[in-house]
Amino acid sequence: MQLNDLRPAPGSKKSRKRIGRGNSSGYGTTAGRGQNGQLSRSGGGKGAGFEGGQQPLAMRLPKLPGFRNINRVEYAPVNVSRLDGLFADDDVVDAETLVAKGVIKSALTPVKVLGDGEITKKLTVRVDKVSASAQAKIEAAGGKVELPC
Repeated sequence: MQLNDLRPAPGSKKSRKRIGRGNSSGYGTTAGRGQNGQLSRSGGGKGAGFEGGQQPLAMRLPKLPGFRNINRVEYAPVNVSRLDGLFADDDVVDAETLVAKGVIKSALTPVKVLGDGEITKKLTVRVDKVSASAQAKIEAAGGKVELPC
């Protein structure tokens, strides 16, 4: 026996119903749809959510308020107390050094420094955003903030 000798079992394969191909086929004229009515028409039948004239479920459910802004930018928050514990005097704080220290996962993530806690070290901070309180604390400690243009 070879692959070209293989055949399906007799009666296991049934040919599809070819409707609308002449009266001699048994499915001509009305093509098995009957004489009249909604289902005999082209595009006839009820829609996907139709519930017999009852208000459909999708319309009965409450809708959520507001909307989701697709252009929203999520910043990774970093507090000045965390910077104080991780960096030494005169260090530069930017996305690459924060990734190296394990504070954020990716250098492509925008970073915002927040003012929670205290800072005693003189740091140069080069991140995307800095809160007003964080900037005041960094500059009071002798550091400087360099924001992107």
